[in-house]
Amino acid sequence: MTAPRMFGDLFLGVGAMKAGTTWLYAMLERHPQLHFCPEKEIHYFYHRYVDSAQLDERRRLENARSRYLLRFDPASANIDRIRQNLHWVSAYLSGPVDDHWYRGLFQMRAHHRYACDFSNLSAHLPPEVWPRIEASCDRLRVLYTMRDPLRRLWSHVKFHLELTGRLHLLDDWGPPEMEAFARAPFIWENAEYGRTLRALHAGLAAPNRMAIFYEDIHADRRAMLARIERFLGVEPQDYPDALLRRRFTESAPRQMPDYFAPLFADDMARITAEVADLGYVIPAGWGT
Repeated sequence: MTAPRMFGDLFLGVGAMKAGTTWLYAMLERHPQLHFCPEKEIHYFYHRYVDSAQLDERRRLENARSRYLLRFDPASANIDRIRQNLHWVSAYLSGPVDDHWYRGLFQMRAHHRYACDFSNLSAHLPPEVWPRIEASCDRLRVLYTMRDPLRRLWSHVKFHLELTGRLHLLDDWGPPEMEAFARAPFIWENAEYGRTLRALHAGLAAPNRMAIFYEDIHADRRAMLARIERFLGVEPQDYPDALLRRRFTESAPRQMPDYFAPLFADDMARITAEVADLGYVIPAGWGT
């Protein structure tokens, strides 16, 4: 019998920001065959292959403090759950940050078939990296989500400004300031769907990758979840109606300025054409 590979069965969600990944995470973490560790976005492969500062000690310490160590109420918390989380934080803060470290973050995985990691930065991995990751897995499945590129860009701009306490800038900016911000790499790189799809196509065989659209998710949420379950080869799960209807991480309800769409019209047309050229059926409504 062949010995298991380093990561076993691994499911990576690499969707563009503001394209439905948080909703998918909230649904799929309920599946009994899918194991997510406490950190939704680990960013390990981006750290290893693109930016070695992504998981340096300071960043991991900041994440541990802000997300895990100070976020429970002693009056209502479950002590066993807190103990498990602290055990996981200890692994997260250990080193060196290598493949063994990454595998150790899923140490509480038991009967689950897949270890699961939804890290949007993995969408920016170069094509030659994907076969390396695949070679470390018994089975690798990669899911990429897209959304109407203009609406996603506007949502991302709003979300980041709100998250950093600068939403008021939308009232002050004109076209030059808006365009400069939206084209900053940490925003704009999420818009380059064609580049991500080409890397996935070049690095992974078709059965190991799947690309879906935000618009198709919300047209029939149960059908999309069933489609993802078939892609993974896991058993169908019944998801509560109330959970299916929930919205997550919605950005502030700000109207898109009239000047916003013309600033990026050529880019949006190019991005849409690149997706279509790769064989995907563009959802109705893109570009309107």
